[in-house]
Amino acid sequence: MIFLLYHHTILSSKSGNFFRKTPYLYVKLEYKAIELEGASLVIFPLSYIEFLTHFHGDRDFFECHEVLEEHWKQHGMERNSVWVGLIQIAVSLYHYRRENKTGALKMMDKAFQILSNKRAAVHTLGINHQQLIAILNQCRRDMDSDIPYEFINTNLPIHDDELLTVCKERVRGLGLEWGSKNDVFDPYIVNKHIARREFSESQLVDVK
Repeated sequence: MIFLLYHHTILSSKSGNFFRKTPYLYVKLEYKAIELEGASLVIFPLSYIEFLTHFHGDRDFFECHEVLEEHWKQHGMERNSVWVGLIQIAVSLYHYRRENKTGALKMMDKAFQILSNKRAAVHTLGINHQQLIAILNQCRRDMDSDIPYEFINTNLPIHDDELLTVCKERVRGLGLEWGSKNDVFDPYIVNKHIARREFSESQLVDVK
């Protein structure tokens, strides 16, 4: 276990990738926060930044699941973790975009069940909890009413301005527009689990 001192704040850490929030910028640090004593330092995992980038950039909800699941696996794998709730939102939207209404509603209900009881954790991640729950409720109603995916609110209410700026810059750096719905026209993004499975099978063939 390594202990690092930053501005009189003790940080217990292991190897990993994180963004450290300072008054002026985000600095990429090569460690993973386990415990934080002193509330003056806020840290966002790089995988969470990537999740938000995919969620609002290319709308690659499959990749949202992949990057955040890996983080979840490395941090206790609690079934009712806030990470699971966020993953389930992405999976729900992935299903609904593919016109799998049953799967979408099931995942949205699970996400709501977890996140409705995670006010503090959600707030710490720079998301407005009250607005998030309202959005999930509206998404659920829209899905149940067969509202087309293009007209459903698929943006998370990020209240942390610095976090929002970092994510928007990453999206812009990828040549994408924050909050765009162009993903509905990209069959690779829409059906990525199929492409990923076919790739995995081809790799198995190569190994044989």
